[in-house]
Amino acid sequence: MNRRRFLGALALAGLARAANPRVNAARLRQHLEALSVFGRPAGGAFGDGVSRVAYSDADVAGRRYVMSLMEAAGLKPRIDAAGNIVARRAGTDASLAPVLFGSHIDSVPNGGNFDGDVGSISAIEVIQTLNEAGMVTRRPLEVSIWSNEEGVAFNNGVYGSRAAGGDFTAAELDLVWNGMKQSDAIRKLGGDPERIAEARRAPGSFYCYLELHIEQGGTLDKAGIPIGVVEGIVAIDRYEVEIRGFANHAGTTPMPERRDALLAASHLTIAVNEIVRREPGRQVGTVGQLSVTPNAPNVIPGLVRMTIELRDLSAEKIAKLAEEIRTRAKQIAATTDTGITIRQAAHHDSALASPEIQKSIEAACARLGLRTSRLPSGAGHDAQNMARLGPMGMIFIPSVGGISHAPQEFSRWEDCANGANVLLETILERAS
Repeated sequence: MNRRRFLGALALAGLARAANPRVNAARLRQHLEALSVFGRPAGGAFGDGVSRVAYSDADVAGRRYVMSLMEAAGLKPRIDAAGNIVARRAGTDASLAPVLFGSHIDSVPNGGNFDGDVGSISAIEVIQTLNEAGMVTRRPLEVSIWSNEEGVAFNNGVYGSRAAGGDFTAAELDLVWNGMKQSDAIRKLGGDPERIAEARRAPGSFYCYLELHIEQGGTLDKAGIPIGVVEGIVAIDRYEVEIRGFANHAGTTPMPERRDALLAASHLTIAVNEIVRREPGRQVGTVGQLSVTPNAPNVIPGLVRMTIELRDLSAEKIAKLAEEIRTRAKQIAATTDTGITIRQAAHHDSALASPEIQKSIEAACARLGLRTSRLPSGAGHDAQNMARLGPMGMIFIPSVGGISHAPQEFSRWEDCANGANVLLETILERAS
């Protein structure tokens, strides 16, 4: 480190200690509660959750609100070609790569008000806190609110960060969901599908990436530990399954002659559970979506479409499980006289957090007097795509009762403030 850089870092460290900046917990809560209005059930309250699915009118309105908070914090947000909201705060040395941080605000249907929102609103709160403390970091700071993280729309998640990471195919622009093409959905957010390649970031274009998020599991809450330091994010494989039988009269078709697609789907659902449970480990498997045709009480189901999702830190393990499921599916098809096809719809690589950033997060927690625990993330996050481009770290706060993706999702307000302060402290260290 040269003398000028050393003195600059020393001056910043001294200012940080003198000012001892802390986020405004009341303002953080106020902004989270205000964001919850966009997508809230009619006549509902904060505790009734939110449906702010990506590309919906509620998503557009919520993004507009978030951009207004960025502007109030002195930022000038812009929307990139993929629909991500990006804003930069200048540092004292413009030649340095920025510290990038943020999350998402889209939700699953009937979801909660903390998933993604805590990290996004806390990122803006960090900027506001630094402004009020009169502090300028040496490295620039960049906030990103990623588009379509949940993947409810178009059945493939972390879309905005995948586009930034280069994991995007032009064919995706022609996908249709709820009568809307992906290209038109991007335009609805203010993006430009014709220039989608411009959303891609180059490796090394940021110094590190940080993301604050709720755990979405019960490990921290059960242990009474306020901060989780993420070791890595699991790989995710999602499959679309089509089971074809024969739709026939439910009253006149003898049992031995039936080609019941739903019966085959039921056997396959049980098989997924059995195969995934058979060996020790943290791997999980889920059949989370079924569509039955013709879906009438007096007609044998002739067609079922369903999804299978497998997750683990080891991509090799879930690939092996998928092959076992395919083998069992062939056996089920033979015994039920149906046809079963399984197509991989999405793959997301696992991503390991940077050891250095894990230590920075733990050091920040030590300064704040907060206990920590290292743990993997069983949920996918935008951070996994940023890990392809540079060092990545994630901060978890407890989810009460381990509940997420449901209206009952809740993180204590003091835990939200703790997480935001850890994010602030870590940024001050990494950006010095």
